[in-house]
Amino acid sequence: MKAAVSRSKLSRRQFLATSSAAAGGLMLGFHVPFAHAQGQGISPEVNAWVVIKPDDTVVIRVARAEMGQGTLTGLAQIVAEELECDWARVTVEHPTPGASLARKRVWRNFNATGSRGVRDSQDYMRKGGAAARMMLVQAAADGWGVAAAECMAANGVITHKPSGRQTSFGSVAQAAAKLTAPDPATIVLKDPQSWRLIGKRIARLDTVKKTMGAQNYGIDVQLPGMLNAAIRDCPVFGGKVKGFNPASIEKRPGVKKVVQVGDSAVAVVADTWWRAKTALEALAIDWDLGANADASTDSMRAKIQEGLDAKEAAPGNKQGDASATLASAARTVEAVYSYPHLSHAPLEPMNATARWTPERCEVWVPTQNAEASLAATAEAAGLPAAQCEVYQEYLGGGFGRRARNDFVSQAVAIAKMMPGTPIKLLWTREEDMTHGFFHPISQCKLRAGLDEQGNLTALHMRIAGQSILATVAPQSIRNGLDRTVFQGLDQSGPEGTFGYDVPHLLIDHAMRNTHVPAGFWRGVNLNQNAIYVECFIDELAHASKQDPLAFRRKLLAKSPKHLAVLNKVAEKVGWDTPAPSGVHRGLAQIMGFGSYVAACAEVSVSDDGWLKIHRIVAATDPGHAVNIQQIEAQVEGSFVYGLSAALYGEITVSNGAVVQKNFDTYPVMRINDMPKVETHVVPSGGFWGGVGEPTIAVAAPAVLNAIFAATGKRIRDLPLKHHSLKKA
Repeated sequence: MKAAVSRSKLSRRQFLATSSAAAGGLMLGFHVPFAHAQGQGISPEVNAWVVIKPDDTVVIRVARAEMGQGTLTGLAQIVAEELECDWARVTVEHPTPGASLARKRVWRNFNATGSRGVRDSQDYMRKGGAAARMMLVQAAADGWGVAAAECMAANGVITHKPSGRQTSFGSVAQAAAKLTAPDPATIVLKDPQSWRLIGKRIARLDTVKKTMGAQNYGIDVQLPGMLNAAIRDCPVFGGKVKGFNPASIEKRPGVKKVVQVGDSAVAVVADTWWRAKTALEALAIDWDLGANADASTDSMRAKIQEGLDAKEAAPGNKQGDASATLASAARTVEAVYSYPHLSHAPLEPMNATARWTPERCEVWVPTQNAEASLAATAEAAGLPAAQCEVYQEYLGGGFGRRARNDFVSQAVAIAKMMPGTPIKLLWTREEDMTHGFFHPISQCKLRAGLDEQGNLTALHMRIAGQSILATVAPQSIRNGLDRTVFQGLDQSGPEGTFGYDVPHLLIDHAMRNTHVPAGFWRGVNLNQNAIYVECFIDELAHASKQDPLAFRRKLLAKSPKHLAVLNKVAEKVGWDTPAPSGVHRGLAQIMGFGSYVAACAEVSVSDDGWLKIHRIVAATDPGHAVNIQQIEAQVEGSFVYGLSAALYGEITVSNGAVVQKNFDTYPVMRINDMPKVETHVVPSGGFWGGVGEPTIAVAAPAVLNAIFAATGKRIRDLPLKHHSLKKA
């Protein structure tokens, strides 16, 4: 890794490759101090994760981004659990990826996508807390001249058990920081039965600042001498700038520079963002729209539909002989479902602040992966990564969009044209909505075989549509197979296992990409896969005249964790008792992002077709639950996101360009439309699953199945706004 870092330039791909390689080892690096070291009036770093001040304040370093999901609090909890500190004295801070790189990537992975914040960090961060505790205890024991085994730590105090002598963490932190870190192999983590912080309802560490409006986000960054930039990209993906006349707006008040950014965008730099924006709006740009100028949603759908019956498809899950069994089945049932493009639409539009000089480039950015942002910064700056730095800001929504760094590269490119001047690039809402990496468009043809008793004997799911990896990591595709397409549908695997026991099963994918770039949208492919599977399972239950719960229970008999969350929602909703008059229920369950989730929706539909979602009862088994309150909040928030997509969400394309430009044409749920959400956390232990994304997937199919129960209408393509639910 040293050799790669010392090169004059480090590409994003090279940096991430070397970073991933470093992450593969068990290099905890607890013994490596900050470059500014001890003894200069700075609070001692016990190890990379823990800084303890003389007043016993505990600073826990968290590399993962905070975007409302509570990662800072959750990860601080698991470090504090092993550290045995006083939680009332805990604060958190973000290390920088530049500092991590300089210290051989001591903070490991900065990536906050895929509900990985806790599940992928918990082991080494718990060990970080435990190592710091061991060092503090040893320092106290050395000071007393006793054996460390005679001492214990609790609530930030170290006690010598035989004598009763006590000292605080802050009193011995300086001495502890000078000790050699324990061998990682000797670190024994606490038994979950003895946890006192993990699994508890603990208030978030960032609540006060946020409720008082004091929390700063990337959009709030202010630096001395800073200028502001607005940008406009070609309306059609793949198009380019043909020409523009900078002189037409250069003399407008406050305008400092008019520049082309890359092949496809133009930016205006001014003393205020409003002046930059309005000047850019007044600039006539001649676009070369390119080969995609005639593309539309209809043409993309037609291309995808062709894939439903194509001979070539990449299998993702196969067992038995589905084709032969379907051909001889007593009865077959077939349906086609579809799912549209969706925008992330975070409340805070894309932004980044960059300052470039020939010697150094710094970026302040709300990013979901500060390491990837550092790689993008280095590449755009034309500097080694060691001469660049990224400062993690809070995110006003991420949802996968801020895992991409196109806006970071743009900000650096603009700053490079004005050396030494900080440039804050802020996208308009319209730019944000029309130039994202969208949830992929897809369709699914499902064909099932039933025997004479109504048992499911065979299932073929043919998914046709976009591959996210084809956009973001084409090198990951092998033989036309994008594994992420099969989230929740895999034969086995922690990311999402298909729980239903079907003797003859084939799930395959006919890749049909479009010019609209696809990206990881909260819940990713689990969203549409849950709709495809759970609504079709519901169809099969009704086709065989079986209760939807009983039908699922038979198929999940060999998948106890899937069955457990399904049974929990059935119990809590009162499935075996009549619903209130006019109210109808629908079920859904799936596994994704390492967790098992289920939901039951209660809805009513008036005679004139008005839908009311009254309640959704949800259950989730993430293995270990770090903070119950945060999990409940994440489930509620995910349902807002999932139901917004199901009811209204749709990005369409006309003449190659995205049609929807703001929330007037891309609406989200309002509070009066939101159902009551009742969440049941049922951790079974033994594994660590995700929280923020898996539950989003069951909201839509549960509602769709409840709508069928209410109206007899089976909705197979979204959003619901295009369908009449009026009773015949």
